Amino acid sequence: MATGAEQAALTANHRQLLPSMRALLLVATVLVLLAGAVLTLAPTGTDTWFAWTIDVPQTAAFLGAGYLASAVVEATSARAHWWVHARVAVPSVFTFTALTLVVTLVHLQKFHLGPDQRPLPRGIAWLWLTIYAVVPVTMAVLWWRQQREPGTDPPRTRPLPGLLRVPTGVVAAALLGLGVALLVAPVAAGAALWPWDLTPLTGRAIGAWLVGLGVAGVSVVLEADALRARPVAAGGLALAVLAGVGLLRFPADVAWGTPQAAGLVLALVTWAGLSAAIITVGRRPADR
Repeated sequence: MATGAEQAALTANHRQLLPSMRALLLVATVLVLLAGAVLTLAPTGTDTWFAWTIDVPQTAAFLGAGYLASAVVEATSARAHWWVHARVAVPSVFTFTALTLVVTLVHLQKFHLGPDQRPLPRGIAWLWLTIYAVVPVTMAVLWWRQQREPGTDPPRTRPLPGLLRVPTGVVAAALLGLGVALLVAPVAAGAALWPWDLTPLTGRAIGAWLVGLGVAGVSVVLEADALRARPVAAGGLALAVLAGVGLLRFPADVAWGTPQAAGLVLALVTWAGLSAAIITVGRRPADR
């Protein structure tokens, strides 16, 4: 058994979360919180309050749920002391922001960027473009710096059992597959796999979220520890609840009674259950 001095030396050698990475996560928390609040509180007012117009309120509510859940992930990660307890969020956030930048550039004509737009939505659209041009690049640089920091990772003290890792991996693979399908063929894949109407832009926007969620699930499986997975679990539970509320708010937009609707509800319930179970494991006494 290590002495107190030896234990202190080992702890001092663990890689801490860089202040610059913490600052980026906090800034990102504020930005996604604002976007999520707009989409959740004013899903029918995106022509004024958002960077692009979303005609289907259910789509706005679903995207809003994603942004608010992302705020939970990033805020939880920013509170971590050790890098290992925050890094589960970084691949997901980087993937989502990079894909959203590509989606934005592909559909640039749909955004409120032109001189004919009103000042408020135009300003929001230019802010959107600036954020998605800066955040993924900045996160990639800080991620590289963080990985190069000297030190070790704390040991896994609350390992995830296979009963949680396996279904998490299955759900992550399904999310990745569906997200890629929506990114590549948003209208065709949306008609075949999604329970409400999607446009090329909204289909790809949701696809970027699903791929980001899939990457988060893969990160949880690879980390295999409930404390390391806590940011994603907290955000996953928030996403399932908020997306479920959105389904209840705008039921007319959803093709209920279809396999697509049943699949989405099942995915949300499964994601919520896995997230709650991971949080529960994280609260148990640490393994020695």
